[in-house]
Amino acid sequence: MSQSPVVREDEQHLAAAGSGKLRGRLLVLAAAVLWSTSGLFAKAPLFADWPAESRGPLLAFWRAAFALAVLLPLVRRPRWRPALLPMGLCFAAMNLTYLTALSLTTAANAIWLQFTAPAWVFLIGLVLRERLARRDLVPLVCGALGVGTILLFEVRGQSQAGVAAGLASGLTYAGVVVSMRRLRTEDSAWLVALNHAASAAVCLPWVVARGLWPSAAQLLVLAAFGTFQMAIPYVLLGRGLRTISGQEAVAIGLAEPVLMPLWVYLVWGETPASWTLAGAALILGGLVVRYIVLPRRLPQSPDP
Repeated sequence: MSQSPVVREDEQHLAAAGSGKLRGRLLVLAAAVLWSTSGLFAKAPLFADWPAESRGPLLAFWRAAFALAVLLPLVRRPRWRPALLPMGLCFAAMNLTYLTALSLTTAANAIWLQFTAPAWVFLIGLVLRERLARRDLVPLVCGALGVGTILLFEVRGQSQAGVAAGLASGLTYAGVVVSMRRLRTEDSAWLVALNHAASAAVCLPWVVARGLWPSAAQLLVLAAFGTFQMAIPYVLLGRGLRTISGQEAVAIGLAEPVLMPLWVYLVWGETPASWTLAGAALILGGLVVRYIVLPRRLPQSPDP
């Protein structure tokens, strides 16, 4: 017996939806993999002649400048709102502190301290009196334990400034997330391009004052840094979010902090300390429980 046209049409819709979700997941995964290459660029021996205390702002400027050049043509609906100012400042601070952390401490410390952002978002939500789910306590507690484990050992070492920068990058990253969530009705390409413009503008005086200009080889690597590690992943993420939820994208994005220290170890031979791995395991565990385990066990609510 042949199927009715209605049944066949329903099956075609389901197949198309499944194919769209698979494509969305692959796009977000590709974005996470590209984001995870930040340590490969920041730790490259090509930049070893730049002073460690200046390397972060210099890298932050050039990465933002090249990313802006790629993203600017994608802007379709630019519109000024006062809320754009704190968002841009938070993004500039995040870019600066994260790359400073990468320059002053290990790649594992830098990325995992930045991934305390969900805990900061939770605390910011308390201040703003937003409705918070109890499941958000899981990454908060695990993140606090993970950071505490890293700080317990690192605070006595030589990378105190790097750890402080990593914590600051997590806090400012949370500011970016909160700001972009409040501006979600705006053109996403406009928001991302504006963020990179603000980052480049904040870092430019530092670059001019230091007078350190990249060589032709360094400029080529910096162009790849801004294009492939920052601009293209944002485009992929935006397209992936058309077919999958933000919650699922966050879960897939956990590939970034897992892969980034691995790439740095395989390419540049930098080995994370045992306490960094222990702290990272706690942070990762909290994020996995919050974004992968609990959504499967608890009733689904509308994705913010």
